Amino acid sequence: MANKKLFGTSGIRGKIGSEVTSELALKIGKSLAKYLNNTGKVVIGYDTRTTNRMLEQAITAGLIEHGVDVIKIAMVPTPLVGYATIKLGADAGIMLTASHNPSEYNGIKLWNANGMAYTPEQEEKIEEIYYNEDFGKVEWDKIGIISHNDEIKKQYIDDLLDIVDIKPGLKVVIDCACGAGSELSPVLFRKAGCEVITLNSQVDGFFPGRNPEPNIANLSSLMKAVVATESDLGIAHDGDADRMITVDENGKVSDFDKLLALVSKKFGGTVVTTVDAGLCMDEAMEEVGGKVLRTKVGDVNVAEVMIEENASFGGEPSGTWLHQDFCMCPDGILSGLRMAEIVSKEGKLSELLAQFTDYPHMREKVICSKEQKIAVMENMEELLKNAFDDIKEINTIDGIRLSFEDGSWVLVRPSGTEDYVRVTLEAKTQEKAEFIRDTCVKIIKENI
Repeated sequence: MANKKLFGTSGIRGKIGSEVTSELALKIGKSLAKYLNNTGKVVIGYDTRTTNRMLEQAITAGLIEHGVDVIKIAMVPTPLVGYATIKLGADAGIMLTASHNPSEYNGIKLWNANGMAYTPEQEEKIEEIYYNEDFGKVEWDKIGIISHNDEIKKQYIDDLLDIVDIKPGLKVVIDCACGAGSELSPVLFRKAGCEVITLNSQVDGFFPGRNPEPNIANLSSLMKAVVATESDLGIAHDGDADRMITVDENGKVSDFDKLLALVSKKFGGTVVTTVDAGLCMDEAMEEVGGKVLRTKVGDVNVAEVMIEENASFGGEPSGTWLHQDFCMCPDGILSGLRMAEIVSKEGKLSELLAQFTDYPHMREKVICSKEQKIAVMENMEELLKNAFDDIKEINTIDGIRLSFEDGSWVLVRPSGTEDYVRVTLEAKTQEKAEFIRDTCVKIIKENI
């Protein structure tokens, strides 16, 4: 029987007790130590989840038992782990988080010495060590040591403030979801010259204010607060603050694709995004003589292509952006600061986003277990080809993306972190969008 795959598109993630346990964390610590040749040092941070200290203790034990030093930086946003790994000269970083998932979930994500997430190939090597239990040994007097670093937060703040230039007086409402951005994000915006109003910025791993996923269904309070306080901008983070979404001055949640296109246009050159990004990316970059490269879903895939192509900017249409001029770890706080800089200098966000054409855009999720997802996708390409008669191109780099003759497109892809098959599409008309959605959802459901 083949070993079960531990890593998804964003590290290890699952429900506490059944999928993510202290035993798993202990063995991941041992496996990472072996991967690092039972030497070196690792940075560990965690978000606000109530189970994080349990996992931190376990993964630390696994590392130090097998010769690796541990630098603990406590509760921090995910981007600070990537940043700290570079700044502290560590060999790897670990972030304990389940990002936007509910509080009963948790996870483990690994970072390279350059601040970029572990690649799928690296994760496979960790899995191989994990299942073979070939951890190596060190003598009792060679076990790793534990240290704590609180200064790295101040360095992170100072370095972020050095690369943004926000015109003073911008009024911003920040919703941190009671997550890992709750302490640092409001402070950074204030230090950058903004007038800040906070929502859900008390640290609480039960996420009492809202679900940590920053989407329109969870942001009604932020939308109302921006209008009620006559603010210029609303910023929402997910549970670990590696993502960001904005609310404009009218209380409208911004379109993810349009935001990505707006910032990409500012950077110019070559930008990298994923197969689920919309048409406005291509239109925006065409205007400035730039180029769009698409890759698999997942920040590490974007990061790899950015490094290979020396791209100026990259991101996913989920609010996950990578800033090559700072760190190759997704950073929702820096993303928010950059949006604030643009709005402070160029005017109302609603007007800035209005430059992009509105096409009907839909995202659907069909519940499907991890085991079922494999079977469902086996013959999906053939089923989709038979269902549509105007297909121009088929891309199978990550799931199945169909491009149609009129410019419409659809991506059918199994989630790497949750029990869903996702359908993402964009069409030139509402009727075409509904037809594509209904056809794809029906095919998926019939094959579960």
